[in-house]
Amino acid sequence: MLPSMKINRDDLQKKYERLERDLQNPEVLVNPEKLKKISKEYSNLSQTLDNLKSLDSVNQSLAEAETSLKNEKDQELRQLIKEEIADLTKRRNDLEQTLNAVMSQPNPLDAKDIIVEIRAGAGGDEAALFAAELFRMYSRYAERQRWQTHLISSSQNGLGGLKEVIFEIIGSNVFSNLKYESGVHRVQRIPATEKSGRIHTSTATVAVMPKADEVDLIIKPEELDIQATTSSGHGGQSVNTTYSAIRIIHKPTGLIVTCQDERSQKQNKEKALQVLRSRLLALAEEKKRKENSETRKGQIGTGDRSEKIRTYNYPQDRLTDHRLKQSWHNIQNILDGNLDQVIESLKTADQQLK
Repeated sequence: MLPSMKINRDDLQKKYERLERDLQNPEVLVNPEKLKKISKEYSNLSQTLDNLKSLDSVNQSLAEAETSLKNEKDQELRQLIKEEIADLTKRRNDLEQTLNAVMSQPNPLDAKDIIVEIRAGAGGDEAALFAAELFRMYSRYAERQRWQTHLISSSQNGLGGLKEVIFEIIGSNVFSNLKYESGVHRVQRIPATEKSGRIHTSTATVAVMPKADEVDLIIKPEELDIQATTSSGHGGQSVNTTYSAIRIIHKPTGLIVTCQDERSQKQNKEKALQVLRSRLLALAEEKKRKENSETRKGQIGTGDRSEKIRTYNYPQDRLTDHRLKQSWHNIQNILDGNLDQVIESLKTADQQLK
């Protein structure tokens, strides 16, 4: 077991039973925010306890296999037992790594849901198409993790690309898995519109922010300038005549959030405030990181949107993460949401640095 992983199972079991009682408490059941928070904590703890049981089982099987190897004389059977030991050892290491990450989690934001903003950068229509592919990649990854994805706001171009898209992902420990995705993503390929076969380089920026609840960040009404406008389509063309779109300006910081994808003004206002709170929380966290240079040096992902983190090289079918100086092949498979190997490598490297 990893040295840094000290787990008091009795305390975890007691906490699990307390949360189970809380979920049956009538006062909790009528409070949506409290119910959501306790349900998530209960789900995360349940998963941790299941992993601990799996670790016990693997350790027992490993001990039995090692005993069998000592007593077995037949060379073919010995080879089979050795292969079983190798598989069990890998399984044990994976479980320990997962448990260590959970139990040593220093960041209280890691358990939060997230809001993701993807914007097309340099490259015109090709950058917008790449932004749309990144949106699909994270949506597919979320689907594979059995998380929920909800669109908040989007702006398309005429070719099906996305100039900007803002969406939320809800699930277990979402921020801890996707917080390393913030930064500049670069793609190198021949665009479908390129007749000469020349390789273009385009970019898109990704910002992953922990979803801020009202209890995390209180915004005073006098700090906001809230404007209602009509929703717009491609090129600014009005798509309806009702004033359902919302534009919010946060006066102290100058941050502007617009939301128009929901049907009602109330829904758009709620979504816009949700995005604004998360942006303000992200700003506060970035300020803390900059004030603590040692913490910043000990991070794989700083959250800086201007940091070039990854290149998707289509001619060589290679994805390279520049922070790890590590590459993977089969870009299409990764863009289809198979991000696990990349994310696990980032998490492992971050834990080693810390």
